[in-house]
Amino acid sequence: GRSERSQAALAGLVDAIWLTPQMDGLWREGPGERRRFLDRLVYGFDPAHAGRVSGYETAMRERLRLLTEGRGDGDWLTALEGEMAGRAVAIAAARRALVGRLAAATAASGPFPRVGLALAGTVERWLDEGSALAVEERLAAGWKAARGEDAASGTTALGPHRTDLRATHLAKAMPAELCSTGEQKALLVALVLAHARLLAADSGRAPLLLLDEVAAHLDEPRREALFAEVLQLGCQAWLTGTDATIFTPLGGRAQRFAVAEGRIRPA
Repeated sequence: GRSERSQAALAGLVDAIWLTPQMDGLWREGPGERRRFLDRLVYGFDPAHAGRVSGYETAMRERLRLLTEGRGDGDWLTALEGEMAGRAVAIAAARRALVGRLAAATAASGPFPRVGLALAGTVERWLDEGSALAVEERLAAGWKAARGEDAASGTTALGPHRTDLRATHLAKAMPAELCSTGEQKALLVALVLAHARLLAADSGRAPLLLLDEVAAHLDEPRREALFAEVLQLGCQAWLTGTDATIFTPLGGRAQRFAVAEGRIRPA
């Protein structure tokens, strides 16, 4: 009965993970999509992460607006950069923590490949080298020094909004973007299953899984392994597909629905 400002409020009530056909090119696309994918995974463990990301981006846009309007001096810019620095370090630290846990958890993915994960970004590298406070100071100083450059380019060159998530198929020692389409899909499924296991272990509640046209792109052993994992998690999972026979191995352990002419009916 209460209105919320954004869908981010849902993160405090339910953990949801999804894979859609639009995400099939995740490892081949630009870093922005991978960052958003990672941040959605972080939300499950830290709902406040969404607010930090949003707050950081708002402050960054405001700083850039002041710079491009030629209002690049004064206490307001310094205050914005200080606000950005605190949020930037918290964002990077949350991403680093989850990436480490996910990389370890994919070892239990059965037929799915083990995934090597790494973050490529300046803030993350600085956190490897020093304390969070030192990185905040370094960021604030970096933004102050780059005001002229950022004003001229219309972009902010430094910060966690530049970070990239890199993945490797460990058994083949191959970067995800060079793997086959099927292998890239398997890497994504492995990550989502690992994330679901971690969420269930941490919170005692399994997440909501939304897997759109995922099973159709897996070979039979991996498809059956996916079904077995979902059933073992005991979560509510929605799996969609255009070929009903794909879901035959589930037998009577799943409810089936058909979508036609804008209506959903039991199948």
